[in-house]
Amino acid sequence: MGAVDAGASIGEPESNALTGLPMSEALLAPTGPSQARAPVVVAQKLARRHAGRWALRGVDLELEPGRALMIVGPNGSGKTTLIRLLGTALAPTSGSLRLFGGPAEAARPRVAMLSHADNHYDDLSARENLLVSARLAASSVGRRFANTPGPDIEAVLATVGLSARADDVVRTFSAGMRKRLAFARLLWKRADLVLLDEPYAGLDPAGGRLVDTLVHDLRATGTTVVLSTHQIARGASLCDDAVLLEAGRVKWRGKAADAPRYAGESQE
Repeated sequence: MGAVDAGASIGEPESNALTGLPMSEALLAPTGPSQARAPVVVAQKLARRHAGRWALRGVDLELEPGRALMIVGPNGSGKTTLIRLLGTALAPTSGSLRLFGGPAEAARPRVAMLSHADNHYDDLSARENLLVSARLAASSVGRRFANTPGPDIEAVLATVGLSARADDVVRTFSAGMRKRLAFARLLWKRADLVLLDEPYAGLDPAGGRLVDTLVHDLRATGTTVVLSTHQIARGASLCDDAVLLEAGRVKWRGKAADAPRYAGESQE
């Protein structure tokens, strides 16, 4: 998604879920097979070459169900590349990636990603954007929701504070509102693995609190989360583990609370 102006307020949410109270389990609970306890992510020697240079090299990673991983590192270190590989938006140049114990591509219906590009349909309303997303994913979503009630689009819109603008076309939205809609699409999917690529970028304090609450409540339902950020202290308060990337390689890994500082880290 595009950068959000610091002055573009996301504002306080209409739903009390984003004022500190837990979200509805029906809205957030992941829907993958409960009996499957294989690691959510297993990457071995994962590498990606782009425009004649290695954006990521030799990354080994394993993430257990329900854990939250923080990815940190200076600009150009490979954070976005790793997130996009995990979300199957990119294919690795070499190495292997398995999600939920199987081929990564087969796991796409169980993965949701918040990226720098929001990919909204600008001539449709917020509600229509969610409906189109539902129809495009009808086959995979139908299988995942076969034995559980589907998420309520109105509830999702209320959760991110867009009820009052649900029927307005997206091209009239501010940058902050576009980010709300991106969160709504992510929540609607009820994914088992949620990938957040620098979700705090450009947000005002209210927007930052929204992200904090979303991550906290997703984790409360057992969703596995991967979050890249320059805000180490903030990310460490939400995540279990961390990796520090530098020049496309893992320089450090360990507990999120022990993540080392680096040049370019945000002090917010």
